[in-house]
Amino acid sequence: MCRNIKTLFNFEPPATDDEIRAASLQFVRKLSGFNKPSQANQECFDRAIEEVAHVAHDLLDSLVTNSPARDRDIEAAKARERTARRFGTAPQ
Repeated sequence: MCRNIKTLFNFEPPATDDEIRAASLQFVRKLSGFNKPSQANQECFDRAIEEVAHVAHDLLDSLVTNSPARDRDIEAAKARERTARRFGTAPQ
């Protein structure tokens, strides 16, 4: 999986449309191998992003869990700590 695509399910507050679109953009970039498509491919690239975002919304809306929602700030702090341990830097 692309490292820039973040888990969006079961967070409080829920994922925003912008977060879902950003994940969709990263996914389409990864699949296509294009960071920025040519003009000839722009329309199908943009359509793919919108379709992936729509499916992602449907998926997130239909998933269920018994686990309590995770807090974004706490998860971000954990990620910074993992990075600090991995790379030997001080957490910020």
